[in-house]
Amino acid sequence: MQEPRNLNTVDEILDFAIEKEQDAFEFYTLWSGKVESNAISDVFRELAVNEKAHKAFLTDVKSGKKIPPAPKEVTNLSISDYLVEIEPTPGMDYQSALMVAMQREKSANQLYTNLASKVSAEEIQNMFLTLAAEEAKHKLRLESIYDDEILREN
Repeated sequence: MQEPRNLNTVDEILDFAIEKEQDAFEFYTLWSGKVESNAISDVFRELAVNEKAHKAFLTDVKSGKKIPPAPKEVTNLSISDYLVEIEPTPGMDYQSALMVAMQREKSANQLYTNLASKVSAEEIQNMFLTLAAEEAKHKLRLESIYDDEILREN
């Protein structure tokens, strides 16, 4: 996920974040039907549901809903830090699909961490840090699957 250069207001930042969550939802929904493995298809469908919930959360925040405090730091296995970036392809295998998803969740985590640093309102910072932690949880889950099912098999 790339961060835009010209976000000047909290509303512009929230609109951008909402758009990115919609993009993530659409990506996981689309690719859940294009991968060979039923297991990764199920993971992608679950991630789509999570991204849809993030979009709803951001929409609620934009409309004035109270923001919960940011959660504590999430464990990072850092597996995705050492993998080659790949593009999704129809029929990609289980390992490739996991790699693509880990990359996307890592990018989303970085995006929200960066957006948190761009706003001065503590409540909005906490919201972005909450979303960064959610994306880190998704990445941790994917890295755990990769560790258990790919790395340990080799």
